[in-house]
Amino acid sequence: MNMIDLRSDTVTQPTPAMREAMANAAVGDDVYGEDPTINALQETAARMFNKEAALFVASGTMGNLCSVLAHCQRGDEFIVGKQAHIFRYEAGSAAMYGGIQPNTLEVHADGTMALEDIRAAIRPDNPHDPISRLICLENTHGGASGAPVPKSYIAQVGSIARKHGLKLHIDGARIFNAATALNTSVADLCADADTVSVCLSKGLCAPVGSVIVGSKPAIARAFRVRKSVGGAMRQAGILAAAGLIALTEMSKRLHEDHANARALAEGLAAIPGVDADLERVRTNMLFMRLNERTTISAEQFMKELQQRYGIIIRPYSVTDRSFRLVTHYWITAEHVGQVIDAVRAIVAPGLRSTAAD
Repeated sequence: MNMIDLRSDTVTQPTPAMREAMANAAVGDDVYGEDPTINALQETAARMFNKEAALFVASGTMGNLCSVLAHCQRGDEFIVGKQAHIFRYEAGSAAMYGGIQPNTLEVHADGTMALEDIRAAIRPDNPHDPISRLICLENTHGGASGAPVPKSYIAQVGSIARKHGLKLHIDGARIFNAATALNTSVADLCADADTVSVCLSKGLCAPVGSVIVGSKPAIARAFRVRKSVGGAMRQAGILAAAGLIALTEMSKRLHEDHANARALAEGLAAIPGVDADLERVRTNMLFMRLNERTTISAEQFMKELQQRYGIIIRPYSVTDRSFRLVTHYWITAEHVGQVIDAVRAIVAPGLRSTAAD
């Protein structure tokens, strides 16, 4: 990759090993269950998460949609965070295609919702109310600076769900980042979840796809939903071949991305005119803000980074001059130093003098 692209880990490209595996993948008709590479991917995912079954889907959004529709019926309600990807960034798909209503709660800085809020959100048995069917968590939580949500919290939410007859789904787009940060396995971390959607095409570098893991009945329902939304693919083992490498190899190196994010945050925090909250850098995401010491606008800052240094970043709030940066396989330690030097060079001319100077 020629540019240093820090907008997201969705910009990752398949590794050379993935490209070779894709070129040589054994394929068959997956609608008939005859694609050996997809079958191997699904079996591997189920085994890694200690779940009964798994299903390959085209995207994380499709994985979440199939999971929610597998657990809920029209007119039902699911409890989810206001900052969750399922609620904010998936085009209202559960409501659009399933007639399922979200009941949104505030998400704390650590990626959790208050347990008392979850309990209070569960509807009583009243014909005036929708039926509460599902609780959705996100791990890591992209709306909370990539915070990894610990097993202890997930277990408590799972207990609440079981007590009230609800199901628990985890949007685990970056679940391997969470497990890495928490020094545990994905199986242990997700033991209390009924379904988990896992993205293969973010930090794990596959070009396309996610998998859903869960019980055989839940995956069977998700399979029917996948068909109904046009997700049935034929010789898709070409894609699954990259997904197998994503699960078995790329999931083991995410600590490198976390270390690069930390080093980048520390370097940026040391630049006059830049703020970076080091306490919230737990995985591969960090946020930086141009503070009152510098006069450069958010638009000019991004333009100079890209045009002068070949660095692309994503604005988080233009009015607040804040930005989200995400490290991944294609961001090296050398790139980290280059980004820090570039930001320092761009910010320095616009610094206001202070008495301390």
